[in-house]
Amino acid sequence: MWTKHILIAALALLLTAIPVRAAEEIVVVAGADGGKYFKLGQIICAVLNRKSESIDCAVMAMPAGDAPDSFSNLVNVRDGAGDIGIARSDWQYFAVTGSGPVQFMSGDFDMIRSLFSIDTRPFTLIAKRDAGIVGLADLKGKRVNIGRPRTDIRATMDLVMAAQDWTKKDFQLAEELTASEQSLALCHGWVQAVTYDVGHPDPVVGQVIKLCDAEIVAVSGPVVEKLLGETAYLAGMTIPGSLYEGESEPVPTFGTTITVVSSADLPEEMVYGVVAAVFDNLETLKALYPVLRHLDPAQMLKDGLTAPLHDGAKRYFVEHGLM
Repeated sequence: MWTKHILIAALALLLTAIPVRAAEEIVVVAGADGGKYFKLGQIICAVLNRKSESIDCAVMAMPAGDAPDSFSNLVNVRDGAGDIGIARSDWQYFAVTGSGPVQFMSGDFDMIRSLFSIDTRPFTLIAKRDAGIVGLADLKGKRVNIGRPRTDIRATMDLVMAAQDWTKKDFQLAEELTASEQSLALCHGWVQAVTYDVGHPDPVVGQVIKLCDAEIVAVSGPVVEKLLGETAYLAGMTIPGSLYEGESEPVPTFGTTITVVSSADLPEEMVYGVVAAVFDNLETLKALYPVLRHLDPAQMLKDGLTAPLHDGAKRYFVEHGLM
């Protein structure tokens, strides 16, 4: 009997001596608190913390600054201030190729690696129903808001204007209003068309369509196809129908993606765990943030990913037949 008690005590001592593996801490840099990428960082961390026992995820809020959030997030990943960052696909491209607004900045981004894309930002063209604008080419000669300089939507509009061989003079009026100003301008007829860089459904877009007697216009055709073929960080997209009042049919367009990146130095097992937690729980992700309900695994590992895939992400995709 004593032998039995001794064995039990010894077994208990042995079990308590086995170290419990601590969860790996991961920091996501997602821009300024309350910004458009910060919510995505929170959602990613929520899924990782709920579904992975080996990962402890936190979002690090960054102070608002002059640099775009995407660029700041890439810099913080490069410099080791964060493990994972969220960046728009055009900024990922500029960083890894040293082009565009990044070409004169110090430091390179050779160690940036793609994990997956997490959201889309369709180029959303909205016009008054009585403006006679049924396609992109119809903007010529109209009153259009092209967006403020150095904003995401203006960057996309500049691409469109270059592809169409347009300048500001090709419009009756080329306004440079903010996103908040343009809604009122459209409703009052000051401009006939405006553009948005948002995920759908979006409450502002819904209000504009309803209150301004407006509609989403298709952005397609040979010029768009040529633009997509020449611009690595853009992808063809469709705005689903039935998201807004009076909009029953899907509308073709194009846009950028929101990508998730890390440094090549982040351990392969850690990255594999992050990708597995997200891809194995996409329905949870969509439930937490309905804007992501369009997510397609096949698109998530290619659209907008101009940086090389991290080995951990690639391993997961190969094992699960995604590439």
